[in-house]
Amino acid sequence: MVAPSPSGITFGRLIRPHFGATAYSAISVAIKVVNMKILRAITSALKFQVIAVMLLAAPVSWAETQDTSSPEQVVNDLHESLIKAMREGPKLGYEGRYELLAPVIDRTHDLDFIARTTLGANWTQLDAEQQRTFKDIFRKLSIGTYVGWFKSYEGERFEFIEQQSMPRDQIMVRSKLFLPTGEPVRFDYILRNGKDGWRIVNVLADGVSDLALKRVEYRAILQRDGFATLIDMLKKKIILTEQG
Repeated sequence: MVAPSPSGITFGRLIRPHFGATAYSAISVAIKVVNMKILRAITSALKFQVIAVMLLAAPVSWAETQDTSSPEQVVNDLHESLIKAMREGPKLGYEGRYELLAPVIDRTHDLDFIARTTLGANWTQLDAEQQRTFKDIFRKLSIGTYVGWFKSYEGERFEFIEQQSMPRDQIMVRSKLFLPTGEPVRFDYILRNGKDGWRIVNVLADGVSDLALKRVEYRAILQRDGFATLIDMLKKKIILTEQG
C-alpha cells in the first residue's frame, strides 16, 4: 500500500514510517604547525616559498575532492547516511536524526535549484524576502521528510544498479531499496553538475517523480491561494513529519 507522504515526497510502495541513515564521514584535513625554532633557521626566501605552498595546497586539495566526486558517490553518501539514521533511529529520535541527516541532505542535494525549479516562472514573481522564506521552509521540509520516514531499521539495504547519461548533461543513478520482505523499490536519482559538484535535483521512486508532484501541488496553491497560504501549508507538512 502506498501511504501519503506528509512532506510531498513520494517514496512509492516503500512509503512508511521507517527508514534510517548512515552518515558519510567527511574528510578532515590536519594542518601541521611548524616548530618556531626551525622557522628561525630558514632563510626569508625559503620561508616565503613554504608559506605560499601551504596557502595554495589546501584550496587545491578541496577543489579536487569536490570535482572528482562522482554522481554514484553522492548517492552512496546519501544511502549510507539513511541506513545509519534507520539503525540509530529509536535512540536518536527525530531531533537526533535531523541533526545527523541535515548536513548530508545539504551536501547531496541542490536544494536551491530544486526550490526554484519547483515554482518555475512563479519564482521570479516573488520578492527577495519571499524567495529566502520559501527556500528556508523548503529545505526544512526536504530534510524533515527524510528524517520522518527513515527512522527504524528492519534489514533494509540499498543496491546500486547503474549510472546513465541524461539530457542537459545530467546523470541518472539507478538503485534499489530492498525491504525486509525482500521486495525491491526502485530509487532513481537525477543529478546535475553545478558550482558545488554533482548534486541530486530529483528523486524518482518506482518511476514517480518527486519534483513533478511538487510542481503541480505548489504552483496550484501559489496561483490559487497566494504565497502566505503556500508557506502555511509547508509548515503544516513539517509538523506532520515531526509527529510521524
